[in-house]
Amino acid sequence: MRIVMLLGWLLVPVLAGAYHYGPGQQRLVEDEAAAILREADALAAQEDWAAAAERYDDALKVVPEERVGEARAVRLERAKARLNAGRMPEAYADLQALVDETAGDESVDPKLRDDAQATLANCRYYLTWLMRLEGRPREEWEPEIEAARQTFRLLAEQHDSSAGADARRRQEDLESTIRLARMDLSELQALSLPSQCQGCCSGDCKGSGSGKGKRPGKGRGKGERTGDEFARGASSGPPPDGRGS
Repeated sequence: MRIVMLLGWLLVPVLAGAYHYGPGQQRLVEDEAAAILREADALAAQEDWAAAAERYDDALKVVPEERVGEARAVRLERAKARLNAGRMPEAYADLQALVDETAGDESVDPKLRDDAQATLANCRYYLTWLMRLEGRPREEWEPEIEAARQTFRLLAEQHDSSAGADARRRQEDLESTIRLARMDLSELQALSLPSQCQGCCSGDCKGSGSGKGKRPGKGRGKGERTGDEFARGASSGPPPDGRGS
């Protein structure tokens, strides 16, 4: 009996070491990622978008490679933060890659897929706004706003009119794209530039070199709507409301 007890005590440090260098290390990584994500979420809630984007980027560096779903969700939140921080070129590229990547993957949470598509459509919406202010011809900006319109239409059709906030938001986004496409340039120039467009230009956003430089909208007149108010829910992009699977 004593021999058995002695052997048991001798095995304790061996088992502890095996856990520490095996599952224990995995747990430490997961805890670190969770802590960083909590910080990023808190920064996003405070609308400190630049700092939030950096923390989401930090989280991606420690999320285990096999946690594909979680990594995709963090990438989406980072793209939203970048868009709201005025880093549209990076957000556009990230979202396009994420949408393409999840399009044919049946294992993806449908909510995450829809959220990524909607956020990319928002990005296209603001890109169209900038291209129009820069005086780009219709054949250049129309494909962007049309792609956004089609995305919002499909998403709106997926939600019953009684589905609440999601259905209303998608419908409002759809209406915003239609207004932007139909609006006269002089009317558009009278609106203040949406916050997501500030510090960006369409050439950079499309990765085709430097743009011509945006022409800012005029200041807000009495009774006029700002660019953010005109854009409605598209003005801020879909809120960071969960990370899917």
